Amino acid sequence: MSLDIRTIADSELTDWIRAMFTGFLRPQQGVEEEAEVRRAGIDPDRTQGAFDAGRCVGTFRSFSQELTVVGGAAVPANAVTNVTVSPTHRRRGLLSRMMADDQARAKERGDVVSTLIAAEYPIYGRYGFGPATWASRWRIDVGRTGLDPRWSGPDDGGRVDLVDGTDVRKLGPDLHERLRAGQHGAVDRDERWWRINTGDIRLPSASWKEPFHVLYRSADGRVDGLLTYTADDHWTDKQPHCRATVRDLVATTPAAERALWHFLLSIDWITEVNTNFRAPDDLLPLLLPDPRAVRTVEAADWLWIRLLDVPRALEARTYPATGSLVLDVHDPTGLAAGRFRLGASPEGATCTPTTASADLTLGMTELGSLYLGDESAVRLTALGRVTEERPGAAALADTLLRTSRRPWCPDVF
Repeated sequence: MSLDIRTIADSELTDWIRAMFTGFLRPQQGVEEEAEVRRAGIDPDRTQGAFDAGRCVGTFRSFSQELTVVGGAAVPANAVTNVTVSPTHRRRGLLSRMMADDQARAKERGDVVSTLIAAEYPIYGRYGFGPATWASRWRIDVGRTGLDPRWSGPDDGGRVDLVDGTDVRKLGPDLHERLRAGQHGAVDRDERWWRINTGDIRLPSASWKEPFHVLYRSADGRVDGLLTYTADDHWTDKQPHCRATVRDLVATTPAAERALWHFLLSIDWITEVNTNFRAPDDLLPLLLPDPRAVRTVEAADWLWIRLLDVPRALEARTYPATGSLVLDVHDPTGLAAGRFRLGASPEGATCTPTTASADLTLGMTELGSLYLGDESAVRLTALGRVTEERPGAAALADTLLRTSRRPWCPDVF
């Protein structure tokens, strides 16, 4: 029987989630309860399933998102998630068909980019996605940091306060909006995100441990930072060996970031701290008198981007210098291919189709990696992934596109 790919009906959500759990190797218990909790956060019109004789064997979902680009503008994004194909139905083109339908509809809607967090690296390049941000996770040996263990609070007039989930749901959204206004690579968080991450909504498939929440308030009372962490209670031979795990830390000022880390690293009994995924150039290691107390335990690609509208995407971001480049962009899907002239300056940018000779020839995957300023066109040229048609064009691309701080996406979706 032929495979049927279509958007799902509400009555098929339980079977769809069962297929998603199969693809992600999750236990099947509680699927019905999971469907009830997830239903309010899923748009059936943007949720595809692949069906074989009525059984769901592939899943794909997208939702509306805003992505902050270089300079602080937010562009409409099509966020892709929950992508699976059951092991019985691999290599039949199911993902390609679902992806093609979703990306075509996203472009028609007017989305500028598509985004995703890739579970596996090799999959998404063939659809025009490129890794645009990276992330690092660290383990901190508290005893080696060199921080004053007698620390009792910020010395800048600010303060740290323990709060509960209700306070976080009230104060966190405004703080995060201020963060993402200045952090390229960040995405928006809706009300449901805050409810799930404070335990107000609990997914049956996700274990929940009540966290601690800490706010940093500046001297004038403004909330400039939020730390959420969990801790265990482990002792051996009457000695504490307790570990704290950061779930979220957002700060809009260096003072807030310093205070929240110092708070966490000065809590009695905590001997080790595991961070969540942070920007690769996070301040953390160098905040400490002994940065070697911080050990990298994971460093990997994070947010992947695929441009759907090249002119709008390149015009939305800012540029530190003046220059002009003709980009010949190849797209495996044909959705956004073309030759474009980028005219950039600190005052703004234009990007228009052109028939002029190309300065750089590159694929949509490479353009996605370059878009937020983290990747180097010179490096991609050396790798043979970008072709420099005019000498010096790759160096000019780096001058125009790269950023002094690396992009960072604090979220997974």
